[in-house]
Amino acid sequence: MHKTLTLSPGKAAVLLIDMQEEHRMDARYLVEGYDGVAANCAALLAAARGAGVAVLHSVYLVDTGTDATRPFHPVGEDGRSAFSDAGTPGSEISPEVAPRPGEPVIVKQDASCFTAPALMDAITRLGIDWLIIGGCWSEACVAATVKDGVERGVRILLVKDACGSGSAAMHETAVLNMANRLYGGAVADTTRAVAMIGGDVARVWWTDLPAPIKFTYDSARADYAAL
Repeated sequence: MHKTLTLSPGKAAVLLIDMQEEHRMDARYLVEGYDGVAANCAALLAAARGAGVAVLHSVYLVDTGTDATRPFHPVGEDGRSAFSDAGTPGSEISPEVAPRPGEPVIVKQDASCFTAPALMDAITRLGIDWLIIGGCWSEACVAATVKDGVERGVRILLVKDACGSGSAAMHETAVLNMANRLYGGAVADTTRAVAMIGGDVARVWWTDLPAPIKFTYDSARADYAAL
């Protein structure tokens, strides 16, 4: 269902999840429409910076030489991480959404940003109630972060077109699955999110019931568009 929403001044932050160059340069991990996702994330950043809203970034960096690497983590023939390999060009944050001085960068070695204590520390320090989220991949790091945020009592505004995955189908079904259990939070597109960052009222999708969107193979695209 839909309702109107405003964000309380000083109580929201933008979090961009793993907007790293491998999503546009590594054939194994290309995000469909990544340039558009990055442009929408850049619009969120510009709105937040203009309105004095806090900005957070996360980056997935894996160093297989440490004990923090997960069991069964995929590696190449050289033993280095098959993705988000720390110190490689593909692990760098894309230039159009690069952090500015003073904007915290949450470094993690797992899917959810909440596995890095620095995120909850920042939320507590800044007095944040709402996280405005964009990033990659929708069904992986974004979904894990959304789930963990809800469990910690953080309200999530998921910006659907500021997220991406390996295909439109992967992305759209991931967003629908998140929307079905996004208790206390909401889904909007970039235009509506930018309006709310600026202090305006916008129409968002929200639920207080489990799995209200019974989407099918045939209906998923239309159901996604209706969010």
